[in-house]
Amino acid sequence: MKLKRKDVLGLREMERGEIEMVLDSAARFKEILARPVKKVPTLRGRSMITLFYENSTRTRTSFELAAKIMSAEAINIAVAQSSSAKGESLKDTLLTLQALSADCVVIRHPNAGAPHLAARLVDIPIINAGDGFHEHPTQGLLDLLTIREHKSTFEGLNVTIIGDLLHSRVARSAIWGLLKMGANVTLCGPHTLLPPEFAATGARLETNCDAAVEGADVIMMLRLQNERMDGVYLPGVREYSALYGLNARRLAKAKPDAIVMHPGPINRGVEIADDVADDETSRGGRTVILQQVQNGVAVRMTLLYLLLGGSEE
Repeated sequence: MKLKRKDVLGLREMERGEIEMVLDSAARFKEILARPVKKVPTLRGRSMITLFYENSTRTRTSFELAAKIMSAEAINIAVAQSSSAKGESLKDTLLTLQALSADCVVIRHPNAGAPHLAARLVDIPIINAGDGFHEHPTQGLLDLLTIREHKSTFEGLNVTIIGDLLHSRVARSAIWGLLKMGANVTLCGPHTLLPPEFAATGARLETNCDAAVEGADVIMMLRLQNERMDGVYLPGVREYSALYGLNARRLAKAKPDAIVMHPGPINRGVEIADDVADDETSRGGRTVILQQVQNGVAVRMTLLYLLLGGSEE
C-alpha cells in the first residue's frame, strides 16, 4: 500500500480518500506504540534524514522516533553546523543527501514553498514538516486523527480555531483537512491576525471569541507567534488573553463533550489557562494535547511506511 504521490507537501492538494487512508493506517500503527517493546522491522535498511532550518521539539523528535520504531536509520542534520552555514544552497544540500543514498528527507524551512522546490529537485520523497506561513501537513493529519478518536464523524462537526491565524501554518493545514472531511470551521482572532482571504476557503470568520466558542465540538487554540511578527499586531498580551484566551468560563459555552486541542508549544496564561491545559481526557478532562503528541508518532510512522513501501511484517 502506497500513496499516489511521491511527496507529502500539504493537505490542500491531498484527496479525501488519501487522508482517510492515512488516518486508517495510523490507527493501526498506534497499536505498536502500546507494546512493551516498540520495534518492528517494517523499514529495515531504509534511511530518513531530518533537515530542519527552524527549531522544533515535537515534530523532529516524533519523526525520529517513528523511523527508529520501524527500524529505519534516522539522521538529523543540524543546519547551523552543516555546510548551509558556509553558504551551501538548499538545492546543493538536497542533491548531496540524495547522492548519499538517503531514502527520504523531512524538511522544515522558514520560506513558504521550500519543500515544493525540494520535491522538484530530487527523486526521493520529501515530507513537509512546516514551511513559512504555508502548511504543516503532518500536524494537520495528527489533529484529524485525534478528532476522529473522540467524535463519531467529521460531517457537520463544528470546529473553532482561535488565535494567530495570520502566521499559522498549522491552521492552514487544519482548515483544508477539516473542510475536505466535511466539518464546519470557524476561525477566530483579532482583525490584525485574521486574514480576510480565509473566507474564500469556506470557513466562517469571527472576531468575538465567545460567539466562536458557542456550540463548538472542537476548539483548537493557537499560540501567538511573536518570532514571526514584524510589526505591532496587538495592544498587549494581557488584553489578548482576556479577549481570546481559553479559560473554564469561556469553555463552558462550548458543547459539554467538546475537546480542546493545541499544537504546542503552549504559552500558558496567554492563549490557554493552566486549568484547561492540564485537564487531559486521560484523567476525565476535555483536553487532548498529549494525545495529539502521541498521535504525531503514529501519523509519521504511517507516512514513512506509505512513501517508502515498507514490508507488511
